[in-house]
Amino acid sequence: MQGLSLPLPALTELQAEYVKHATELWNQNLQQVQAAGKPAAPHGDRRFAAQAWAENPASAYLAQMYLLNARTLMQMADRVEGDRKTRQRIRFAVQQWVDAAAPSNYLALNPEAQRKALESKGESIAQGMKLLWNDIQQGHLSQTDESVFEVGRNVATTEGAVVFENELFQLIEYKPLTAKVFERPMLFVPPCINKYYILDLQPENSFIRYTVEQGHRVFVVSWRNPDESMARFTWDQYIEDAAIRAIKEVQDISGAEQINTLGFCVGGTILATALAVLAARGDKPAASMTLLTTFLDFTDTGILDLFVDEALVQVREMTLGPASPGGGNLLKGQELSSTFSFLRPNDLVWNYVVGNYLKGETPPPFDLLYWNSDSTNLPGPMYCWYLRNTYLENNLIKPGKATVCGEPIDLGRIDWPTYLYASREDHIVPWDGAYRSIQALPGAKGKIRFMLGASGHIAGVINPPAKNKRSHWVGAAGAFPAQAQDWFDKAKEQPGSWWPDWAAWLKSQAGKQIPAPKAYGNRTHKAIEPAPGRYVKQKA
Repeated sequence: MQGLSLPLPALTELQAEYVKHATELWNQNLQQVQAAGKPAAPHGDRRFAAQAWAENPASAYLAQMYLLNARTLMQMADRVEGDRKTRQRIRFAVQQWVDAAAPSNYLALNPEAQRKALESKGESIAQGMKLLWNDIQQGHLSQTDESVFEVGRNVATTEGAVVFENELFQLIEYKPLTAKVFERPMLFVPPCINKYYILDLQPENSFIRYTVEQGHRVFVVSWRNPDESMARFTWDQYIEDAAIRAIKEVQDISGAEQINTLGFCVGGTILATALAVLAARGDKPAASMTLLTTFLDFTDTGILDLFVDEALVQVREMTLGPASPGGGNLLKGQELSSTFSFLRPNDLVWNYVVGNYLKGETPPPFDLLYWNSDSTNLPGPMYCWYLRNTYLENNLIKPGKATVCGEPIDLGRIDWPTYLYASREDHIVPWDGAYRSIQALPGAKGKIRFMLGASGHIAGVINPPAKNKRSHWVGAAGAFPAQAQDWFDKAKEQPGSWWPDWAAWLKSQAGKQIPAPKAYGNRTHKAIEPAPGRYVKQKA
């Protein structure tokens, strides 16, 4: 915090504005109480939208003063002078405190929860305590009714079989839904920090099923949820023994010299790295590559940049990496899950604290939030390599700087058709950061299609056409200005899902159609077990 300051003129201005607005609120509430017997409900914040806040003059005034205090504190954080990252960290810390301090989060200050307690004769409080105890036992805050879902029963239900497995992953092949399939199969590499079934939630919103329906022979990597036996696994092992191995197995099973590939989030970074390693070896097995909400260039990583600096990475390396006692420890899935939840604390934390514990309401079933709570561990050495070489040093875009599996990485060797997708409101992979992948892939120049979808990191991706929701933006073919905003200014917004655009693009990369296989795998790859397999069911 050294070198930070809040200029006196700015502080004086904020103080004057605060006193002015606080006085106006006090006078306004007095007038409303005298005129109508109750003040108006605070506007513009759903936390205080219930009628109970309006009917209690003290609660309404408390909510209004909280909003004024919150706004003033954030303005103070914005006007602090200092280096960019420290200022962003201060703003993030203040935002966390402000969100936690909301009167709606506390039973003694929440008239809505108090009313429910009275009307239920205390039953809502008793039920809230039961839900709290259940969450303590399971080790995480419930965001949905988890009892409703079961992997393989009503999520991850697309029919298929495991046709290969090793200690890192299972390879799932899906049953064709068309009489003919394209000769080039499709391999999905999902993120290893989550489970693959985000791509296969329910039949009506399954990206996997949609791809199968388009006539593709689809294979998916299902990552093993690491336990202590994997605590010392490295980034190189994830590339060589998982991503590259999966590519080779799909080639072997299908008999295709080239396959189509897709990576999602960290899975996209893993996929691109694996293909760069293979290219360095003179092997180019990919006919195309699709990257969904993926960083290759980590110049601007948005809010996640707040957590990464040399000191933090060194601490992680000493506690989790090869330098740690035992040569490696697990990064627990609950830590990752909590970190991502507190990037949006009102939506993913305090909303459920109020609903679950203060009101005693079991959250409604929601498949996406069930998946979000199904956390995964990471091997410390693998995580530390990734943290240093991407978020901290941004080495992947520097030709020859990073060495993976004994090969210097040069993303410029990737010269096949590439489809890049970003989500406009993504707080994990900001869309302009994903747009930078265009410059990170100079070898694919002229073969890139960039697509921008509405909504966030997950909801933007999982947007089936049948629901006709949201929209997407399409730019002129091959026209990619250096700045993302310049591209957006000229792009055209189209209603509905981006999936059909991708499907049409993928069809052009998939080759001719051949009869669909009648069985899973081949002579050397027999079905091991039905999809979704054992690995995805392992808990952190």
